[in-house]
Amino acid sequence: MLQGKKISFIGSGAMAEALISGIINAGLVLPNQIMVSDISKQRLDYMHDKYGIHTTANTQEVVREANILFLTIKPQVMTVVLDSIAPYIAPSTLVVSVAAGIRIQELQEKLPRIPIIRVMPNTPVAVNEGMSVVALGEHAGEENGELVLSLFSAVGKALRMEEKDMDAVTGLSGSGPGYAFVLIDALSDAGVRVGLTRQNAVIMAAQTLLGAAKMVLETGEHPAKLRDMVTSPGGTTIAGVHVLEQKGVRAALIDAVQAATNRSQEMGKKS
Repeated sequence: MLQGKKISFIGSGAMAEALISGIINAGLVLPNQIMVSDISKQRLDYMHDKYGIHTTANTQEVVREANILFLTIKPQVMTVVLDSIAPYIAPSTLVVSVAAGIRIQELQEKLPRIPIIRVMPNTPVAVNEGMSVVALGEHAGEENGELVLSLFSAVGKALRMEEKDMDAVTGLSGSGPGYAFVLIDALSDAGVRVGLTRQNAVIMAAQTLLGAAKMVLETGEHPAKLRDMVTSPGGTTIAGVHVLEQKGVRAALIDAVQAATNRSQEMGKKS
C-alpha cells in the first residue's frame, strides 16, 4: 500500500517522531521514503542521525516530494504554513493534519479539492500505545482512509469516526492520558501511605492500570464484568470499590470528559 510512496512531515516534534519511529519499526516504509522539514537545524540533525530519513529546512521541497503530507505543527501556525505551501501541493497529495482544534473545513478552504484527513492521536503514540481517531474530508476516499488507519495503527490503535465526534474524542482519548496520570499518581501516593516505597508504588500502580486496560481490550468483556470477577463477597476489592463510589470517582471522571469536550468545542469556535 505504501511501496514507493514519499511521506513528508512539516514539523518534527514529538508527534512526528512517534509516527516516524512507529511506521519504520512496523516495516510499513523505509527511511528513504520519509522527508521532514523544520525550522530547527538541531532537530533536523537529530532526526536524520537517529532515523536515517531525509531532512530539510525548505518546506516547499517536502511539499513537492510528498504523496502523503503530514501537518504535525502547532494549531496557531497552521494558517501561515497553509498559505506558504498551497501553491506547491499536487492535487493527488493526501494531506493529514494532527493539529488539535483545526477542522477539515478550515483546511479545505486553504487547500480546495485536495484530499484531507484529520486525525486526533494522543501522546502514548510515543510508546506505540496511542489511541488515534481518523476523520475523512470530502475529497479523501476509502483507500486514503484505510492507508491512514494503517499508519496510525502502527503506533497503537486507530478508529475511523465522523469529524462531528472529534470534540468528544478529544475529551475522552485525547485528554485521557492526563486523567490516567492523575490516577497513577494518586494510587502511588496511596501505596506510600500504606508503607510502600515510592518507586515500587509507581511501578505497581502503572502496571495495574496497564494490565486492566489490556484485559478489557483482549477479552472484549465489559469492564463491569471484569470488575465483578475480582470483587469476591466481603473481600478487599469490593471494600475499595465502595469507597470509590462513595467519593464520586465515577462521576468525577464523567464530568472531566464532559468538561474537556466542552473546552474542545470552545477552542474550535475560536479557531
